[in-house]
Order: sequence, then C-alpha cells, then structure tokens
Amino acid sequence: MKQVLRGARLGDRSVDVHVADGSISAVVDTGQPMPDDAEVHDLGGWLLLPALAEPHAHLDKALTAEMVPNPAGDLMGAIDAWIAAGASGMFTHDDIVDRAVRAMELLLVHGVTAVRTHVNVLGDIGASSVIAVKEAAARFDGLLDVQTVALTNSPMTGADGAANRAALLAAVEVGVDFVGGCPHLDPDGAGLIRNALAVATEAGIGIDLHVDETLDPSVLTLRELARQVIDTGFEGLVAASHCVTLGMQPSAVQAEVATLVAEAGIAVFPLPQTNLFLQGRDDPTATPRGLTAIAALRDAGALVAAGADNVQDPFNLVGRSDPLETAALLVMAGHQLPDTAYDMVSNNVRRAIGLPLVAMEVGDPADFMAIDAPSVRGAIADAPMSRRVFRRGALVASADQHVSVFRSP
Repeated sequence: MKQVLRGARLGDRSVDVHVADGSISAVVDTGQPMPDDAEVHDLGGWLLLPALAEPHAHLDKALTAEMVPNPAGDLMGAIDAWIAAGASGMFTHDDIVDRAVRAMELLLVHGVTAVRTHVNVLGDIGASSVIAVKEAAARFDGLLDVQTVALTNSPMTGADGAANRAALLAAVEVGVDFVGGCPHLDPDGAGLIRNALAVATEAGIGIDLHVDETLDPSVLTLRELARQVIDTGFEGLVAASHCVTLGMQPSAVQAEVATLVAEAGIAVFPLPQTNLFLQGRDDPTATPRGLTAIAALRDAGALVAAGADNVQDPFNLVGRSDPLETAALLVMAGHQLPDTAYDMVSNNVRRAIGLPLVAMEVGDPADFMAIDAPSVRGAIADAPMSRRVFRRGALVASADQHVSVFRSP
C-alpha cells in the first residue's frame, strides 16, 4: 500500500509526503499529481512532526491514583503505598492488562508510536507483571513499538537478594528487552550494576536503570555506572533514568561526570513530571526542581531524552500521557527552547531506544504526528488534541478538538 499525506506543513512549506513500504519515498510541494493507487490523507495544512516517543513509562502501575493513595506525596510514600497494595492482592493479571491497554491507548492517541516501560520484577511475584504487560502490548502490534524493562527490587545483592535475582532471570526467560533496577537503593549499588551488566551481556539485551532518584548530593551512582560500562566494554544500549543528584553537584563535578557518561554512551532520561512531584518536599526554601544537569550533559555530548515516568499513580497523581506535557516542563523547568524540547521527546528518544530517526527525509520511517498547531512552540504551548498519528505511513489514531464560545446577543 502506498500512502500520501497531502497538504502537510513542514515549517513554512506546504508539502505532500509520499510513503511506500512504511518509509518516506518522496516529499514534494503540494499540488502535484497523486499516484492512482495511493491512499490519500488530507491534512489540511496541519503541522507534520516526527512522532512522539516515551522512553520511561510504568504501564503496570499506570492509572491507579484512585486505587493506591499516597498521602505523604514523596517517593518513599509512593513505594510504601504500592507495596501495601500489592500485598493486599489488589493487582490481578486482568487488572494489569486492562490498565496497560488503556495507558497505551492514551499514549497512541497523543502521538506516541514507541514506548519503553519498566515493569516490576520481584521475588514474590516473579515475572507475572511482565507477562501481563506483554499480553497488553500484543494488542498494539503494528500500532506501537513497545520495549520492556525488568525493574528489579532491592536488594539484588548478597544472600537476601537471591529471590530477586531469580525473578530477574525469569523475566529474561519471558522476554524482556532490558535489565533494570535501582542501584542507589541497594546495599551494594556497584554490585547491582555488575549483576545487571552480566545478566544483560549473557542475554544479549540492554540495561536501563533508575539512577540517583534523590536530592542527596553524596549519592552519585551515575559515575559508577559510567565507569563500569566503560571498563567492561558493554556493547548493548544503556540508559540512566532520573539522575537527580547530578543536578545537585558543583559545575566541575557535573562536567566530569557528564564527560564519563558521554564516553560510556549512556543515554540519560530526565523525568520532570514525576520528579517535580516527588522531590524537594523537605526543602521549603529554594526548593530544588529535582531535574538532572541537562545543560552539562548536552555540553559534554551525552544523549539526553525525556519522559513522563509515572502517570496517574501514587508516584505521580496527574499526567496526560502526552509527551507535549513533558516538553512544556522541559521549557519551563529545564530551560530548554521549544525545538530542543520537542527533539527530547521525539527523535532523541528514538535514538536512545534504538529506533531510526524521522528527519522527514526520503528513506526515513513514516512515523508522524500531524497536529493543528502553528509551530512546534505553539504545539507545546497549547497541546491541541486535533491530531493524526501515523506509524509506517498508516493512520493508527486520530483525535479532534472542538471549541465553541457562546456569547450573549
């Protein structure tokens, strides 16, 4: 099937984008003859952008804010609330499948064609949540690229970590794409990283760790991760999510660690929504924003992409499943310009999770979001819900926003 996206706006240019076999085959000025055998989508002048992508979700936890309250509002309050809810038997297989499906539908209709999700892998539940999320993901075959990360529990080291290590191996057997975990919460963070690298190397998969999700500047596990990746020569994809404490370091330390991160080829994922919610509650004066050192990392040449993390659960009570919300927070809280912020939730994510870029050039994957907005800045500012989402050239989701103002005569 050939497709033509007619009347798309690329910058100041009105174009028709031709797609064949899922890739861009031509970009021509609007008004030229249409191929007789093409499926035509008339975009009516809407802005055409690379599709959005979400590098860090928790689909097994999504949409549980009403079920699992977090009165404390901080990270440990969320963790404790989730553990208690799990122990009560609240989360069944069907419940996880249904919520994950709803969460992926929300991502898709907002313009996301690729998502990486962390899924709890614990000694007492094994890989059961991974199985549920993979069942949900199967319903989006051809619509959404879904990657799974085995989010291990602590401890992962020593005798007390045996059950959690066994759960990780079970998840690898089920078929996860990445080894995860939280080294800054483990009694032996360096040991957790060594085990993650060893398991990932044996399985031929990557690693994506929650790193330094705290404001304590004495914690800097990111440096250890970078050194181990360099020393082992690990060849898989590596990502470090959060990296909050790097933002608490002096500029010289930020530059030193950022250089190591770039040398190691680690992609860093700041997660402004959840970290703005969870971090800084004990600092009423000059409250830290809980974001990593984005500027230092970018200056060092490290790849920085951004995600939402949790959505409407005890770790983040709100969230729209819309990366444009993340981009807006990158502008406001992260001091990024709109075009850069958009790249951080689209092509930078694709690069970080191993997908080809969408540069709107011939041969690129035809993964797009068309949106009724005047510019990238306008799209981020207003986040209009008039959108068309294309994956490999096929229309996979659409939404239309209707606004009426009723004035008195």
